[in-house]
Amino acid sequence: MEEKKIKNRVKMREQEARERARNFIEVPYGYTPEEASEEASRCLNCLKPTCRSGCPVEVDIPSFIQLIKEGKFTEAAWKIKEKNALPAVCGRVCPQEIQCESMCILGKKGDPVAIGNLERFVSDYEASQGKIQMPEKPAPTGRKIAIIGSGPGGLTCAADLIRSGHDVTLFEALHKPGGVLVYGIPEFRLPKAIVEREVEYIKKLGVEVKVNAVIGKLFTLDELLSDYGYDACFIATGAGLPVFMGIPGENLNGVYSSNEFLTRANLMKAYLFPEYDTPIKRGKKVAVFGGGNVAMDSARVALRLGAEKVYLVYRRSEAEMPARKAEIHHAHEEGIEFMLLTAPLKFLDDGKGNVNSVECIKMELGEPDASGRRKPAPIKGSQFTLEIDVAIPAIGTRSNPLLTKTMPDLNLNKRGYIVADHETGMTTKPGVFAGGDIVTGSATVILAMGAGKKAARGINDYLKWKFWDTGGITQ
Repeated sequence: MEEKKIKNRVKMREQEARERARNFIEVPYGYTPEEASEEASRCLNCLKPTCRSGCPVEVDIPSFIQLIKEGKFTEAAWKIKEKNALPAVCGRVCPQEIQCESMCILGKKGDPVAIGNLERFVSDYEASQGKIQMPEKPAPTGRKIAIIGSGPGGLTCAADLIRSGHDVTLFEALHKPGGVLVYGIPEFRLPKAIVEREVEYIKKLGVEVKVNAVIGKLFTLDELLSDYGYDACFIATGAGLPVFMGIPGENLNGVYSSNEFLTRANLMKAYLFPEYDTPIKRGKKVAVFGGGNVAMDSARVALRLGAEKVYLVYRRSEAEMPARKAEIHHAHEEGIEFMLLTAPLKFLDDGKGNVNSVECIKMELGEPDASGRRKPAPIKGSQFTLEIDVAIPAIGTRSNPLLTKTMPDLNLNKRGYIVADHETGMTTKPGVFAGGDIVTGSATVILAMGAGKKAARGINDYLKWKFWDTGGITQ
């Protein structure tokens, strides 16, 4: 019997590289209804679908794809929203290739179903048709929950808890909700209008959002739990404190942390000059240090801000880069120059306090280290100097102690991250839960969302036993 040939994945059309490298318009165009239907038709309708087990937020993937096959695009979006309140975000920035798509049976003999592309399509289709469906409002429980941080973890937790009937307030330190979705991820990867649309949906569910609210300064968490009557709290503040490389010259003008550079470009809209006159140095020769998604974002933003040359300096080879393959591919296409097996030694100035070059050394890979990647070692006598006028270290972030230092009874690990149960998010402080980067260190949007979903379940369970003695009735 002849084996059935597997159809090729429907590729998503995108802007031509030379054109997009000088604008901030979203790179992929998204599927048309015909393309989405064709891609959905590749799904095998497995009796035991494994894709679901690869989704941190538990989306019923086979069901929403089946609805696309039937031409029920808005119903497919509603199906996703039963579990995921941020489908348009996930469809754009979630690393499906190492999660749901990596578990797709079709991937054993060809390309897996493009689950992320389909999720993006139906969420955008729902919005374009104005057919946003709101779930039935549950009976109020009388419980108040405070969520600190309105990034993906906080938004997900809020959406799940409001649908459980609780009164939910999101406290955001910045002037716009969204966390890393608005300050960290560039417009060409995740348009801010998309984030605003998803946040508005969560507000319509009934979640109250308070911006410019720095918990730890405005109120302590203890004050929220005692003086303001909140019954539980979820900390989802992320890991937003920049990490520098610890080399000479990092204090020179023109050296930005990736956090500051991307915040100025994205949240503060430096890319919209002169409409927004946000101070940012637009270098002609820019070096970005790192190999993750943040490094790719920083390099591609610098290019779009007018740089003539952007170097991506990474101490390992491309095979060891933690960035998504799609982001690496796009950076190559756009002309980012990859300087692999290279490490910076020191920044040099122009005599006036400005960076004008970086001294680097070539590296070679040795045995694997704790991360499982081969450890780089310097090659003696291989130093060279690279002329630059802007430098952007993008080597990670760590926990900001602003909130946690006001909570001496909250256990932290040796790196300053909150100690919390993996399945429930419960911390060592009664009624306080935590999840996402503030617990794990820098990770992905979807893993933060998964943590938010687990914490919502944990908080629901906690509230049951907290009020058990009173029969669930507040005294």
